[in-house]
Amino acid sequence: MRIVCLDLEGVLVPEIWIEFAERTGIPGLRRTTRDEPDYDTLMKYRLNILAERKLGLPDIQKVIAGMGPMSGAREFLDDLRDAYQVVILSDTFYEFAKPLMKQLGMPTLFCHSLEADGEGILVNYHLRMPDQKREAVRRFKELNFKVVAAGDSYNDTAMLGEADGGILFHPPENVVREFPQYPVVRDYGALRQEIDKAFASAR
Repeated sequence: MRIVCLDLEGVLVPEIWIEFAERTGIPGLRRTTRDEPDYDTLMKYRLNILAERKLGLPDIQKVIAGMGPMSGAREFLDDLRDAYQVVILSDTFYEFAKPLMKQLGMPTLFCHSLEADGEGILVNYHLRMPDQKREAVRRFKELNFKVVAAGDSYNDTAMLGEADGGILFHPPENVVREFPQYPVVRDYGALRQEIDKAFASAR
């Protein structure tokens, strides 16, 4: 009865907003949860930039359609799912993630949703629930699962702390400095070893 909870962006796929920033030449959209711990502040900032530039959901989806998982991510995930149940806990949006999920073999994904107007301009976002990553891990534990979680950003640290074992995967140095209690790994082989180790010590 073991579940691995993984972040999506920065762990299995590239950061969608950074990729979109590169393709549109808007440096302000490079800002992510690695830089801004307050998710509401970050999303309002993004939506304002998009509205000013009159860029909408179809523009972002076009970029996502040309993206793929990180090198080795599908193989890592397939191997992990042979040994454990895996749930992706992400602060991305279903409207973004669907084509990427297909490329990853359609793992279970819990994330949020976007609201667009008739012209495709994003007008709001809707959280599935507040603090959803930590809450999901807490509920899995209440169902008598052992949980190990891995992520790379500020918005992952709550689920890492709630899990029976937490791991930082290729995090920025500011997150490493602020959360020294978590082991840091930088490739999928090391991540799998830390997951196995965490479950072994959680018995």
